[in-house]
Amino acid sequence: MARVVVDTNILVSATVFGGLPDRVLDLAREGKIEIITSPCILEEYSRILKVKFAFSPEKILEVLLEIRGLTTLTNPRITLDVVKEDEPDNRILECALSAKADFIVSGDTKHLQPLGEYRVVRILSSSEFLRISR
Repeated sequence: MARVVVDTNILVSATVFGGLPDRVLDLAREGKIEIITSPCILEEYSRILKVKFAFSPEKILEVLLEIRGLTTLTNPRITLDVVKEDEPDNRILECALSAKADFIVSGDTKHLQPLGEYRVVRILSSSEFLRISR
């Protein structure tokens, strides 16, 4: 089973808009992939839902509980400084390396997707990942 880290773009898009990001989460719901996350990723996810989408604390708790039910939590013990332009993107890479993930699924077309791969972890968009996962 593929081990996958989804970035906060994917989590937020799946929660707010559905579409392809939610289809990635469906693969975890169906037991076809294992999604790995970290406390830093969940904190950023919560912050974006509150600040950009005005989710109430109760709604944030509800979606966090759902996401926690779909994911395996890891606590990265490494610190990276690969993405200079957007420091929080390094948390995604740290999570993926710590979890020995196979893939990062990212909606970040400026910093993460252009890497294509970091060490042995492939970095794909939702559509690319769904295409190879079927």
